[in-house]
Amino acid sequence: MINVKDLLTILKKNNINFFTGVPDSVLSQLSAHLDNNKSIENIITGNEGSAVALAVGHFLAKKKIPCVYMQNSGLGNAINPLASITHPKVYSIPLLLIIGWRGSPFRAKDEPQHEIKGKITKDLLKLLNIKSCVLRNLNDLKKLQKLIKYSEANNRPVCCLIERKTLLPINKTKNKDLNLKGIQRSYAIETLLNLVNSRTRIISTTGYTSRELNQIRIKKKFSKSRDFYMVGGMGHASLVALGYAKKKNNQTICLDGDGSLFMHLGALQTIGNIGSKNFKHILFNNGIHESVGGQKIKSDKINFKSMCLALGYKNYFYCDSKNSLKYTLRKFILSSGPSFLNIKIKRGYIKNLSRPNNFQKIKKNFIR
Repeated sequence: MINVKDLLTILKKNNINFFTGVPDSVLSQLSAHLDNNKSIENIITGNEGSAVALAVGHFLAKKKIPCVYMQNSGLGNAINPLASITHPKVYSIPLLLIIGWRGSPFRAKDEPQHEIKGKITKDLLKLLNIKSCVLRNLNDLKKLQKLIKYSEANNRPVCCLIERKTLLPINKTKNKDLNLKGIQRSYAIETLLNLVNSRTRIISTTGYTSRELNQIRIKKKFSKSRDFYMVGGMGHASLVALGYAKKKNNQTICLDGDGSLFMHLGALQTIGNIGSKNFKHILFNNGIHESVGGQKIKSDKINFKSMCLALGYKNYFYCDSKNSLKYTLRKFILSSGPSFLNIKIKRGYIKNLSRPNNFQKIKKNFIR
């Protein structure tokens, strides 16, 4: 295993002090150190492609190698700028990618969506002409040192892959921002399930939202409706829901998160432009990337009402207390869409969460 401090020491020695990316559970210890180190600049972006673009701008300004971190599932979002901007045959921009390698063939079995991406991660890097190494122990930091020197000398992107349970855990400090105002997400989901009819279809975003919906559905025996869980494809739940709603008469509800929503904000414009009356969009807004470590998002600075209505949503609703939740949900459900409901939720999730499985069965049940 590797202590994050040792990793950061190598990066500092090579004058790498600018970090940007999308948080990842495999790299949560790295994120914690970056957030607590005032000598390091760390910027969380909406998606991985944007992080690469931001890193390119940093290099053009400072002529210093930037670091971009992500989970390997997000490598797809970064392929465009990596192939069309940083590639040696285009602008040949040096940068260091630190990628959390979920689904690594050399680790214990992972979730199906991660195993698929895990098997092709190194192949994708080779196709992009990006040299890589795998960090597993302190000796591997020497490989990283050589890669960084290669990147600097040849103006090329390089990458180090980090598997699960490689980085030593750190003592978690309690977040001073307790986010006391709001509703537990699980309570909001259960209340929603009590109000919708059997024809309603729910499409939920990645992470704790889908896992809580699945667990509540099973344990509370809400079996009449059908759900589609976005176990992968973070940021795409809203347009999957829109695509379904456009071709069906069923009320279709998308359960989204603020981190997921920010990843592809352009989807809101598409929904506002062509969204159907049966499309309903719920945002669970807690100001953090909760499913991957609790990194902060500036969602409290966004005027969602002005943004959604300007982009074409017909209705906007807001709720931040249990007392008004049922009333607001009823108005939201009865509204003519596309409608947007912003629910302020507390941080926290159901303990011992199970995961959706048997995806083929979930798909068949949903479309049956």
